[in-house]
Amino acid sequence: MDDGLKARTKRGSIGSEWWSRRFIDLLESFADTGRLSRGRTYARKGQVLDLRVAPYEVTARVRGSAAEPYEVALGIGGIDPAGWRAVEAELSSRAVFRAKLLAGEMPPEIEWVFAELGLCLFPGSAADLHLMCDCPDWGDPCKHAAAVLYLLAEAFDDDPFLILQWNGRGRDELLAALRRGRAAEPDPFEMDDEPLSAAGFWTPPSGLAGLRERPPAAPVPPGFVLQVAAPPPVRVRRRDITDVLAPAYEALAAEPGGEEF
Repeated sequence: MDDGLKARTKRGSIGSEWWSRRFIDLLESFADTGRLSRGRTYARKGQVLDLRVAPYEVTARVRGSAAEPYEVALGIGGIDPAGWRAVEAELSSRAVFRAKLLAGEMPPEIEWVFAELGLCLFPGSAADLHLMCDCPDWGDPCKHAAAVLYLLAEAFDDDPFLILQWNGRGRDELLAALRRGRAAEPDPFEMDDEPLSAAGFWTPPSGLAGLRERPPAAPVPPGFVLQVAAPPPVRVRRRDITDVLAPAYEALAAEPGGEEF
């Protein structure tokens, strides 16, 4: 019998990085908890085989009660080529995002870049996921598909670029686009090799003018750090510290004349 893939997390929630936790939190917000629980058990017992992530579809085989493993596919609408061109242009224009992605890092704020363009990086409802399994269980998800979803979250822990791959853009293709964007971006401090003239002596270089015209970055929502950072093991009157701090962040971000803190 082939060795299956076993979830590393033996108890509690599956997923350790912010992106995998975000995926699991959304999944558990709309999927049947009982079926997800059985799926976690399957994932931890090593029932899942051959998990593969491709653009718009994840496939795997899952051992169940039948003699042969069941075939599972997780489909997602993903992002179309036009959407990815907009994403790549936006990421290329933001030096911090571009640098982190080229270094193999996934910045937490990247989800907001997609949201600003009207795009979703993660499935937000059951309608965004197309779960297929050839088992006789018509549940949505069945325990076999749920097991694959949990192991997919752990695969995201190991390689966050798989999230982008599932949405339609592989790592190499995205990074190549970011490198092209950097190469094509003009240097704002580079001056044209033009002779000086009295008429244009006091005219600022076009590159510096472009800096003034650059739109400001979108504001980070209040308490965003509480959503993406791992919470410390601290409780205040039996409440998580993040729940205690959230109102303070909201108050500090209030408009002048609003609630005082």
